[in-house]
Amino acid sequence: QVQLLESGGGLVQPGGSLRLSCTASGSDFSRYNMGWYRQAPGKQRELVAHIMSNLDTYYTHSVLGRFTISRDNAKNTMYLQMTMLEPEDTAVYYCKIEPTRFNQESWGQGTQVTVTS
Repeated sequence: QVQLLESGGGLVQPGGSLRLSCTASGSDFSRYNMGWYRQAPGKQRELVAHIMSNLDTYYTHSVLGRFTISRDNAKNTMYLQMTMLEPEDTAVYYCKIEPTRFNQESWGQGTQVTVTS
């Protein structure tokens, strides 16, 4: 199974920025459809953004215009640039390889993002 390692979380004030990274093991990274998800305390895990193997992207409405998902296939790494952070963005953020008929899903261990003054 592909291993995913997230980094870049932390504590930030409202209005601040963070960049999350997700690095994958293996050699098939460019073929994967991938996503960032988050789970706030007491809430269900939710999709934040997707980036497909063809570089198409999708964002959940609450992060439109604030977050940018990207990938660097040469580095086996996906990113989530988060700007104008709000307290409501506080959550554990997970990266995921989406399942297809060619590959299984895989989750990272998560990275905590806390937005507070």
